Amino acid sequence: MKKVLYSATKPTGILTLGNYLGAIKNWLPLQDEYSCYFCVANLHAHTVELSASYVYDRTLQQLALFLACGLDPKKSVIYVQSQVKEHSELMWLLNCNTMMGEANRMTQYKDKVAKGVKSLSTALYTYPVLMAADILLYNSNVVPVGEDQVQHVELARDIANRFNHRFGETFVVPKAMVGKVGARIKGLLDPTTKMGKSDDDPNNVIFLTDSDEEITKKIKRAVTDSLNNIAYDEQNQPGVSNLLSIISACENVPIEEVVKSLNGQGYGALKKRATEAVISVVKPIREKFEYYMNNKDELLNIALLGAKKAQKVAIETINKAKSAMGLI
Repeated sequence: MKKVLYSATKPTGILTLGNYLGAIKNWLPLQDEYSCYFCVANLHAHTVELSASYVYDRTLQQLALFLACGLDPKKSVIYVQSQVKEHSELMWLLNCNTMMGEANRMTQYKDKVAKGVKSLSTALYTYPVLMAADILLYNSNVVPVGEDQVQHVELARDIANRFNHRFGETFVVPKAMVGKVGARIKGLLDPTTKMGKSDDDPNNVIFLTDSDEEITKKIKRAVTDSLNNIAYDEQNQPGVSNLLSIISACENVPIEEVVKSLNGQGYGALKKRATEAVISVVKPIREKFEYYMNNKDELLNIALLGAKKAQKVAIETINKAKSAMGLI
């Protein structure tokens, strides 16, 4: 049997070129290697104050983008978290097996407390346990994550090991898959930070729903430098290096070859090449996205079928965990 791969993304913003090149693009071939579960983690969206309409719309948009990017419901289980109630149920069982010290060390809560942020919800404190439930519910062997998410997989491992020790072998102990990470795309205006879907400045980000015209304008405004030298040097030329990374990832060409092909040309040529490369990737994704958003009945049906497949496994896991804990 294939090993299980699990990944979930919170629908709190439109997916970006960075999300695609850094993660989703690398998930596509894994669909043939693993039994994959890809989740729109909409329960996690409510750790902060968001309107119901915002969460609903972003959930559908993210699901549509998953499909538009090439995740295949015939190969993988693609579903919306809130349609599988066992996520919430397992979270409670895992809460009973999570230590306060572990929860206190989780980055988002700890960072916000350190910054003096007030009115934090208990959901922000306990969401790493829900994340552990997401992972453990499907007997996940591997979880592809960036370095900043490794601690969440480690928490899932600690909880699974503790539960198994207390109640007998119940959960598969997952591992973080950090090695298979794609291009690290940075912001266009601030190339020292990653391109994130929750960025406050839309001009810093290329969204997978951007028009050709929007992409062209954003890359024209992208930060370079005064050196007028096309070279990959993240420390001294972060903006130029970021554009080279974007071209390399979009064209599937090594950065060295991109630099060589632009030798002797100026930043205008660099930005023109980057624009063409990005449009070649984003345009077909955007067109498929628009198709699904214009055919929401089909989109919702895909979500429902995915949820039914996911729930079949989730019910087996939750019943096994409840039985292990002596719950009738």
